[in-house]
Amino acid sequence: MTIDGGSKGYAIWLTGLPASGKSTIVAALRPQLEGLGYVVEVLESDAVRRILTPAPTYSHEERELFYRALAFMGARLVAHGVTVIFDATANRRAYRDFARTLIPKFIEVAVECPLELAMQRDYKGTYRRGQQGESTTVPGLQDPYEAPLNPEVTIDTTKLSAKEAVGMIMQSLKESFR
Repeated sequence: MTIDGGSKGYAIWLTGLPASGKSTIVAALRPQLEGLGYVVEVLESDAVRRILTPAPTYSHEERELFYRALAFMGARLVAHGVTVIFDATANRRAYRDFARTLIPKFIEVAVECPLELAMQRDYKGTYRRGQQGESTTVPGLQDPYEAPLNPEVTIDTTKLSAKEAVGMIMQSLKESFR
C-alpha cells in the first residue's frame, strides 16, 4: 500500500537543532514507511559527511557543497522510486530550499526543541565542543539556525513522542500526495 496509490518515492527532510530529536523520529518513521511497502533510504548527515568530507571544517563553503551533494543524492534516489528521509540539521534555509527545487514530492519537517534542552540531550558532544572552543560553527550556538518558514509539519519534541511525530508526518504525506 502506498500513500497515494502510486509507486513513486518521496523526500522527507527533518531539520532542527543538533540533538533536537530528529534521529529518534527517523528511527520510528523508517519502519512505518517500510511496513507500507516503501523502499526507504535515510541520508543521515554525519554518515554521509564521513564519506564526502572525512575531515570536515564545517565552513560555509563546505556546508554549501555538502548540502547540495546531499540534495542531489536524495533527488536521484527519489527519481528511482526510493523514499528518502533526510536526517540533517541543514542550518540554512537555502540548503533545504535547494532540495525542494530538485524533488517534486518533498515535505519539510521542523523538529523544534529549545537550545538548552538540545544541549542536555547532546550525546555526541557537539555543543560541548562548541563551548570549549573545539568547534566554532555549531548551529544554534555560534552559527545561526534558520528554522523553516512554512514547514509541512512542525513537531515540538518537548510535547510530542516520536510515535506522535510519525503520525503527524504520515498524515502530512497522505494530505500532500493524494
